[in-house]
Amino acid sequence: MSLALLDFRRQVAEAYEQFRHSNDPTAAIQNFRSFRNNLFKFHPQSALDSAQQQQFRGLEYFPYDPDFRIQADIKPSPDPLVLSLTLGEGTATLERIGTAAVELPTGKGVLDVFWIAGYGGGIFLPFGDATNRISTYGGGRYLLDTIKGADLGSVGARLVLDFNMAYNPSCAYNPRWVCPLAPPGNRLAFAVPVGEKHPIPELAV
Repeated sequence: MSLALLDFRRQVAEAYEQFRHSNDPTAAIQNFRSFRNNLFKFHPQSALDSAQQQQFRGLEYFPYDPDFRIQADIKPSPDPLVLSLTLGEGTATLERIGTAAVELPTGKGVLDVFWIAGYGGGIFLPFGDATNRISTYGGGRYLLDTIKGADLGSVGARLVLDFNMAYNPSCAYNPRWVCPLAPPGNRLAFAVPVGEKHPIPELAV
């Protein structure tokens, strides 16, 4: 199990590295989505169980829109915010390290950027938006989770935020997973119609 998880994380990190170094994100995302489909279909650490993998026909996505790819300054947060989340038999502690102002074609907002406390740590950026419960998972989606390799890189001191790379947490696909969801401060009031959809509309709740 541990070696399978290591392989899963290694493959994800390599796929994100290829995407980061591409000069054509529109073309690169097609390769990334094909990779993600293969991961879901065949890998033992897939979010799907074996029965779901046999029936899996591919993830669903909104069309790629380059206007939803931005660079965001991280403004240090003057107020400490620590979230302790129960994950199965353990807990995860998220510490807010700052906020990112996002200006997208459909609206403007501010998202909290978290650091996953613990050995090694990593940036974590979940978000919710007005597509939740309609075409995306009701609990929101993830944009960055660098502890698992989901890292879009930086330009200088700015984080690259490509919302076309937004993806559903594993718990959107199978109840055996317990996932940290977007906290209230990361719920955008407008729609972000890019990235991964929820493939089972009746479960997008």
